[in-house]
Amino acid sequence: MKIPLHPPYLATPSPNWHHPDSHLAASFAGSTWKSQPEVFQQPSALGKPLINALRPRPRQVFGFMFVLLLCLALGGCATWEMGASGQRKVAGKTFVIVGASSGFGRGVAEQLGAYKANVVLAARRGELLEEIATKIRAAGGTALVVPMDISKPEDVQRLAEAAVQQYGKIDVWVNMAGVGAIGRFWEIPIADQARIVDINLKGFIYGSHAAIRQFQTQGYGTLINLGSIESENPLAYHASYAATKGGVLNLGQAINQELRLSGHKNIKVVTVEPWAVDTPFWQHAANYSGHTARMAAMDPPSKVVNAVIRMSLRPRKELPVGWKARGSWISHHLFPHFTERISANVAHKSQMKNAPPAPPTSGSAFTPMPTGRGVDDNVRQRMKEENRQRRQQKKQK
Repeated sequence: MKIPLHPPYLATPSPNWHHPDSHLAASFAGSTWKSQPEVFQQPSALGKPLINALRPRPRQVFGFMFVLLLCLALGGCATWEMGASGQRKVAGKTFVIVGASSGFGRGVAEQLGAYKANVVLAARRGELLEEIATKIRAAGGTALVVPMDISKPEDVQRLAEAAVQQYGKIDVWVNMAGVGAIGRFWEIPIADQARIVDINLKGFIYGSHAAIRQFQTQGYGTLINLGSIESENPLAYHASYAATKGGVLNLGQAINQELRLSGHKNIKVVTVEPWAVDTPFWQHAANYSGHTARMAAMDPPSKVVNAVIRMSLRPRKELPVGWKARGSWISHHLFPHFTERISANVAHKSQMKNAPPAPPTSGSAFTPMPTGRGVDDNVRQRMKEENRQRRQQKKQK
């Protein structure tokens, strides 16, 4: 039996229920609420039994909570490292990784090399890609380096052609390049915000287009686009970034339906949605907040690396990564405005109140940065030390 999210006994019906923004009005749209509003406004002999029928029983409440906890628990399964069987399935497959020079992209590329896959490395920092390619070859995989800029469609097409020429096919294409823009929306230069769209959204459109066309030619393939939990739950001080990640999710969903309607059963599109993660993303971000870029309760990058590789074998249309992302995803679907408000308060405390001061910067939006070359960037460790110092200062006062 379905449990009503807004059972009528929880609130006294009033004219406010008819307000277009009311959750209660939405929950009864298309039901007996419109056809028989008097049942709830003035309980009668008919209304009272109906209200009692809709009242959740203890077993129903327990069932709902069990399903919720199960969803949170299962959110962690996809973050486990691939077992021996999965590693054998990855071996020999060809992966194109756009944004492979650091963070998630580098982590996925190096892990695939350890699984003996063919890895096509693409990013703006060509010399760093050569370093990663050396590690991949030493681990038993093969690597092809293609320096490029995802915001340039001609570069993306050249990447696809190089991958096919080298390996004859592309099994999985992963779009992971991305730049953030942090600060109050009206204080971030419009040029920086336009550049975020060029990389995070238009670049993903170019990459997705090249991948899908190649997959149609060969009859199969998996496209993995890196979204964010902000694809679902936008954060304060990340307005343009959140807008692009919402676009990435909608892009993948629409393409999946078009593929279904066109009969392409063996071509899949996955949107991976991590929580905030400790990578060089934060030091590479355009930052006009006046404070060092960061977010509370960051996850380790290994969670996302493992999830992306697992999705290459068992694709889902949408994957929130880890229990925090899964919990935020569920909460936003049930209580969107409340979740956005709480998330904004958390972001405000972490970014605008507790973070040390920092000068404005466009980060790597326009030009690649020499720093931030690893997978993990030790942001969590620095935040822990800053919190310790802050507590000591408070004790001294």
